[in-house]
Amino acid sequence: MKPLKKFRSWFGAGSPLADIVPPEIEEYAAAHSVAESEVCRLIREETYRTQDCPQMVVGPLEAAFLKVMALAVRARRVLEIGAFTGYSALAMAEALPEDGTVLTCEIDPDSAAFARRYWDKSPHGRKIELRVGPALDTLSTLTGPFDVIFIDADKANYVSYYRRAKELLAPTGVILIDNVLWSGRVLNASAPDPSTQAIQELNRVVASDPDVTGALLTLRDGVFVIKPKI
Repeated sequence: MKPLKKFRSWFGAGSPLADIVPPEIEEYAAAHSVAESEVCRLIREETYRTQDCPQMVVGPLEAAFLKVMALAVRARRVLEIGAFTGYSALAMAEALPEDGTVLTCEIDPDSAAFARRYWDKSPHGRKIELRVGPALDTLSTLTGPFDVIFIDADKANYVSYYRRAKELLAPTGVILIDNVLWSGRVLNASAPDPSTQAIQELNRVVASDPDVTGALLTLRDGVFVIKPKI
C-alpha cells in the first residue's frame, strides 16, 4: 500500500484540491517569486510520482511565501506541525541562519523516512529535527519560543494545534495555517463533512481571538497569517 492512503479523508473522496486561483496565475506568481531549490524540486517531483495525496506538498509558490515570512521575522526557531514528505521543512530551513532550526512533527513513519532521505541531500537538512508520532504529544513536550509556527496536519486537531501554537510563539513571531479555504468547502454551511467543520471552527476561533491579528489569504488553498497583538 502506498504511504498516506489512510489520510486521504483529509481531502475528501481522494480528488485533488480545487483551484482557488487559476493555475496560470499561480504559475506566473511562482515564476516571479523565490525559486525552489534543486532538492525541493526533487522532493516535489517524487512526491507526485509516488504518493497517494501529492497535493499535500505546499508547492513552489507557498514555499516562497514561507521563506519570506521566516526572513521577515528573522526566524531562528521554526516549528512545523505536519512534515509529509519534507518539502516545506526544507524550504524553511533554507531561509534560516546557520544556527537556525526547524522542528517538524510527522505521524507517518514512511513519510518521515522519505523526508530524511532528501534532507540528507541538502546542506540545510542538518537544521531540521524530526519528531515522529502524534503531534499533540510532541507539542506537550516542547518549550518555546518559536519564531514561525506552520500548521499543516490533520484538520480535526486544528483548533488544538492553534491554541498550543499561541503558547509556544515568540511575541514577534507568526503562526501560519494551511488549507483554511479547503477548496472552497468552507462556504458550505449545510451539513459539511468533519474536516470542513474543523476548518470552519478554526477560522471562527482565529477571527474572534482578541489576542491576535490575522489575515486569511487566498494563497493556494488558503493560508491564515496570524500575529500576536503587542
